[in-house]
Amino acid sequence: MSEWPPLTPVQKTLPVAPWLGGKRNLAKRISAILDATPHATYAEPFVGMGGVFLRRSMRPRAEVINDLGRDIANLFRILQRHYPQFLEVLRFQLTTRTEFERLVATDPETLTDLERAARFLYLQRTAFGGKVSGRNFGVSIDRPARFNLSTLEPMLEDVHARLSGVVIECLPYEDFIRRYDSPGTLLYLDPPYWGNEADYGKGMFARADFERIAELLASIKGRFLMSINDRPEVRSTFAAFDLLEVSTSYTISRDARAGTKARELLVSNIPIAQIGPI
Repeated sequence: MSEWPPLTPVQKTLPVAPWLGGKRNLAKRISAILDATPHATYAEPFVGMGGVFLRRSMRPRAEVINDLGRDIANLFRILQRHYPQFLEVLRFQLTTRTEFERLVATDPETLTDLERAARFLYLQRTAFGGKVSGRNFGVSIDRPARFNLSTLEPMLEDVHARLSGVVIECLPYEDFIRRYDSPGTLLYLDPPYWGNEADYGKGMFARADFERIAELLASIKGRFLMSINDRPEVRSTFAAFDLLEVSTSYTISRDARAGTKARELLVSNIPIAQIGPI
């Protein structure tokens, strides 16, 4: 019997926008491991658009999400605390190349938090492949506009409800992990892929951070699960932990047929294979 309070069921929800490196194809397997691992606090230092966080079906008493990207933390805080006002800001937004280019050129530091959240959501939904930097306007001749509030509002409502009681941080991953680590903490880490460290913005992540993460995880009191691309350098850096290879596909569109087969590693300080089928 676990020494931690039992997890409670929670409704799975979907991210409100694509995200480069999102875990749509692996989320079900990763969530099954997280849901089967007893814990009192769930914490994500690289939450992105919440591809795993939102798809979990069980929650502990305390949940904390974090991303160093200010736009991400701001969007989640606005959805959590200012949802009706946010909908009003989005109400008359149209999917046009002109509007896309105007918002790309707008300095987010000049905007209110509501305007900044609306800009970020619009760009993430309309940019090709959910890219964060170097965005291009994404169009498909056989699909409706990518930003349509009539279809988006139910998704926003679901995420708003799911964020109830969740702590939202915007901290460097080291500070976040040290602050929320405890014997009852379960960390899920989804850092940038090896070889793609600069994809999320200048100065956000560097190659040397992989070694720092490995050293930090070796010293924590709680448990962790990390997903990352399968590279020899990754296997070497995280050799002290349990490694499990999984197959997936990478895609930059919502069409699964566009995906290419790939291998990822699940890394943990608990024996992953013993938790259950993945």
